Amino acid sequence: MPGENLTRDEARERAKLLAVEAYEVALDLRSAVGEHTGSGPRAFRSTTTIRFRCAEPGAATFADLLAPSVTSVRLNGRELDPAVVFDGSRIALEGLAAENELVVDAQCAYSRTGEGLHRFVDPEDGEVYLYTQYEPADARRVFASFEQPDLKAPFTFSVTAPEGWTVLSNGAVDRVEPSGADDTSATSHFATTRPISTYITAVVAGPYHYVSDLYRRTLPDGSALEIPLGALCRKGLAKHFDADDIFTITKQGLDFFHDHFDYPYPFGKYDQAFVPEYNLGAMENPGCVTFREEFIFRGKVTQASYESRANVILHEMAHMWFGDLVTMEWWDDLWLKESFADFMGAFSLVGATRFTDGWITFANRRKAWAYRADQLPSTHPITADIRDLEDAKLNFDGITYAKGASVLKQLVAYVGQDAFLEGARRYFKRHAYGNTRLSDLLSVLGETSGRDMATWSRAWLETAGVNALTPQATYDAEGHITELAVVQEAAETHPALRPHRVAVGLYRKEAPAGERPGALVRYARAEVDVDGPRTVIPELTGASRPDLILVNDDDLTYCKIRFDEGSLDTLREHLGELTDPLARALSWSALWNLTRDALLPARDYLELVRRFAGAESDIGVLQMVQAWALSALHHYSAPDAREEAAARLAEGALRELRLAEPGSGHQLAWARFFAQVAVADAELRLLRGLLDGTARIDGLDVDQELRWTFLAALASSGLADEALIAAELARDDTASGKRHQVRCLAARPSAAVKAEAWDAVVESDRLSNALVEATISGFDQPGQRDLLAPYAPRYFAVIERVWQERSIEIGMAIVRGLFPAAQGDTRTLEAADAWLDGHPDAAPALRRLVLEARDDLARALRGQECDARAAA
Repeated sequence: MPGENLTRDEARERAKLLAVEAYEVALDLRSAVGEHTGSGPRAFRSTTTIRFRCAEPGAATFADLLAPSVTSVRLNGRELDPAVVFDGSRIALEGLAAENELVVDAQCAYSRTGEGLHRFVDPEDGEVYLYTQYEPADARRVFASFEQPDLKAPFTFSVTAPEGWTVLSNGAVDRVEPSGADDTSATSHFATTRPISTYITAVVAGPYHYVSDLYRRTLPDGSALEIPLGALCRKGLAKHFDADDIFTITKQGLDFFHDHFDYPYPFGKYDQAFVPEYNLGAMENPGCVTFREEFIFRGKVTQASYESRANVILHEMAHMWFGDLVTMEWWDDLWLKESFADFMGAFSLVGATRFTDGWITFANRRKAWAYRADQLPSTHPITADIRDLEDAKLNFDGITYAKGASVLKQLVAYVGQDAFLEGARRYFKRHAYGNTRLSDLLSVLGETSGRDMATWSRAWLETAGVNALTPQATYDAEGHITELAVVQEAAETHPALRPHRVAVGLYRKEAPAGERPGALVRYARAEVDVDGPRTVIPELTGASRPDLILVNDDDLTYCKIRFDEGSLDTLREHLGELTDPLARALSWSALWNLTRDALLPARDYLELVRRFAGAESDIGVLQMVQAWALSALHHYSAPDAREEAAARLAEGALRELRLAEPGSGHQLAWARFFAQVAVADAELRLLRGLLDGTARIDGLDVDQELRWTFLAALASSGLADEALIAAELARDDTASGKRHQVRCLAARPSAAVKAEAWDAVVESDRLSNALVEATISGFDQPGQRDLLAPYAPRYFAVIERVWQERSIEIGMAIVRGLFPAAQGDTRTLEAADAWLDGHPDAAPALRRLVLEARDDLARALRGQECDARAAA
């Protein structure tokens, strides 16, 4: 990625110098179809006109463009020699006037990595589909620009494409004109946008299946607001496309945000495009939101999948205000949009849709992402120090999203919901179409809450690390609490103790009316402020002795929950008897954190899963617990105990599969989990029988997606050869089927297979981003440690070259995905340390990825030692 970076200092200097007035971008995408005859990459014509002011006439600056070639550059009517002014990533601009016009005519490359203008050919019907993805700085792969978030401007797009294609951009289509005498193409002209940043502009083009609807609302002043709605996907997915549910969530979200934000949706229409080979979950392009097409479900999924999709739809919608209307000045304050959108996604999910248990998912799934990220050596304050674009790319992480959202949830408890929302309303009105910093948000929240936001910010936004909260209780002879305190601890590397607004719940076994006998229920609760190393909770003095003390009950703050010895003993025996689903989710999460911190042996966690996961009523929690169980088995269990642990886990999974309600989401979750842990010959024969129809489990519909799940397990066990995998592809000769096929092929336990997969990913760039991901997923199988061992030294030998030669998205996929974590030994840890010691000048982003993987491995080794000690 040489020459493609942009530093914060460069962006600040350019922002002081320039004010951008308008962009006009014309893209000719007719070259997307037909045979490619040239020797270079397949390219399209991009013609950009930028009008901008300069505060210092005579000064010099640069425009950003990543393109194979530039045909012409004209500045203020003066032709510049592309060979002189264009270096492959920047166009030098000297002798600026007070008012300037730059016209750049370039040949830009279609992408196969999901960055820039991605081109996808559907293997099912040969149709070509295009879409753009830019964040943080890939608009420059499509048109010349000043690629930084604080140089906003109105955009006017025109796109020439094959006749009959659906062509969308941020603005509504203004008019469509035939482009040639043969009528084989047409040019779509789009309405000019409001001022927006380059990274949220968008173009989607292809023979997409398009469904429309309309949102109507009467505004407080009596006027009517109408927002045209669109939803689109590839034609091959149309039969699976549940656009009605997508529109339902969309309308519920628009109602919710209009009710709470008091600022009408500002971008006209609202299209949502589900696109192939997408690297992200979704992207908040105003008026033209893009999503990964995996949110269109080809087979049966659990309600957790529908909830996840709804959350993402609402997350992106929140961005229309947080991020698009008001945008951070530089990527240091990325959290100003992502933390808010993550919080608002859950807040609106619970407040506006059928998914009223969304805070349980947030506590169990989103916070797990944050807890992991906040304990890595690369953790950072929510307000991060982003030196350049490579830093920015890596900061779309669990801190910026999930920890930030968790902290905002705590902030709502601290200042009150009304003050928080009034602050948001003032923020939108004060900074509409502008750019902000942290201080701008703190200012309005201070106004509306009367709280000292500077002190809160220093504690929560400007320091890194997660605190652990542990209860300490003493009792009198009659079994009543004489003192209950909460002890707060922090890691040595990040020693900050913070103020926490928490609820402390006391639980005991009883059988109240309406509860099952022996249920573990809450009988007392206190909501208090915890500050400093030890805080006494006088409100609970005199309460009868609990079986379980749950700190951070109701999940008000962001912390790791610890247990006193008695509470942990209760959970070991009665976790499944906790009647409150949020309390149960918090307990599962806390137990997993204890396992990750080498305070609970992996064998104990797996036994809890085996005994109590079957009774878990919340499907999202169950699926998260199953994912943690896989990690505990493959990474945290002692190597010499792993075979027995795997057998017990598979036995338990099969038992729960057979006991689950026929046709239920729980049955489907256990079927998938069973496929991932099946090891015994009889278990694998059952998978093969379910696949070929000779075995049956009542109510289990083995649809195409589940068939691929079973086949992947057989392939990694050596029981599915190339012919069997090819036969499955013939049943499902689609883009999704192709990805599954590639994954299964790479999963086979063969030295030749692994060599082929390695070369396809590392030594070649012929695979698209989606097939790189599928190949890596198949290559890295936990049960193939010996087979993969030769690739550990090769990994460290090639990663610096890969980082230099490949795009950052592919580089990240390879460096993360091929790290030899499956070896799980000190030799690999020492190799990682040797690489870090020997490459002090490697790209900081690359070093960060290796350091994070190294830390995960070191944590796993500590977990293995803990598990081994438990067996001694």
